[in-house]
Amino acid sequence: MSGGDKAPRVVEDLFGIVQILSDGTIVRGDEAVLRQKETYPDVPGVQWKDVVYHAVRGLRARVYRPASSPPLAGSSKLPVLVYFHGGGYCIGSYTQPPFHSFCLRAAAELPALVLSVQYRLAPEHRLPAAIEDGADFLSWLRGQAELAATGGADPWLAESADFARTFVSGVSGGANLAHHITVDVASAQLAISPVRVVGYVLLSAFFGSAERTAAEVDPPADVSLTVDMSDQLWHMSLPVGASRDHPVANPFGPDSPSLTAVDLPPALVVVPGSDVLRDHVRGYAARLKDMGKTVEVVEFAGEQHGFSVLQPFGQAANELMRVLTRFVYTGHSD
Repeated sequence: MSGGDKAPRVVEDLFGIVQILSDGTIVRGDEAVLRQKETYPDVPGVQWKDVVYHAVRGLRARVYRPASSPPLAGSSKLPVLVYFHGGGYCIGSYTQPPFHSFCLRAAAELPALVLSVQYRLAPEHRLPAAIEDGADFLSWLRGQAELAATGGADPWLAESADFARTFVSGVSGGANLAHHITVDVASAQLAISPVRVVGYVLLSAFFGSAERTAAEVDPPADVSLTVDMSDQLWHMSLPVGASRDHPVANPFGPDSPSLTAVDLPPALVVVPGSDVLRDHVRGYAARLKDMGKTVEVVEFAGEQHGFSVLQPFGQAANELMRVLTRFVYTGHSD
């Protein structure tokens, strides 16, 4: 190399699969190296397909529906479960086996029409890009609901979706996204009628703050997400220079909008006991309860961050499916 030029060096490295170089280039590797070498059993009786919801950005959603589901509560339509995958806003995909398996189970066992949503990842697309994509997805869903009456909607949605019984959910970073999208809808920043969000579900939510919690200072044993990993994910996904008190990371930070007057739908908040983020999640639920919001908190002692997708067919995941079914069918107010 002439003229003293130096090859770009790696200035930030996430698990060896997302690297930021000194010239600003971002290099991605194969995320499959992160996944446990396990096979995921098929879930019979569920149909699925991908649809494009944002053509310009090439963003898709995977639609899951049970092939045969008896009418429940007098309705021939199924509740809609919108699902955002995890990965700290930097990694993950709706197509990956752990998220795919969770959605297959949810569609079959609730039962529900499940919509698993792709969104742009950081650091190529720093926050709030992913949240903007979530809002665009709900706007697309609104369009589908409007078209369902005239025959122009996707046939699976037209045939099976009860748009007035929509739940917004996600795991880890996807749970953070689910919170922000639900707030956008409940505060009338995002108009989605005739779609109606009647509840939201946060699984192992990815929250943070500049101040450390007790579980971050003295982490539980055998965690799947360390404090250093969490810090790095926020550093690579938030706007450059932002702290963990940024409103996306900390819904109750110094610059975060108040939720007191926001008419949030009922929430189901799932807290894994062996998670360095457990105090953030408990604190989130407690703050909402103090405001008079309807919040159900379910703790899974000994489970790791993201257990619902780390072991999507494990005993805790089985119990989670029962909890989720109860919430979707009986746990929200009309």
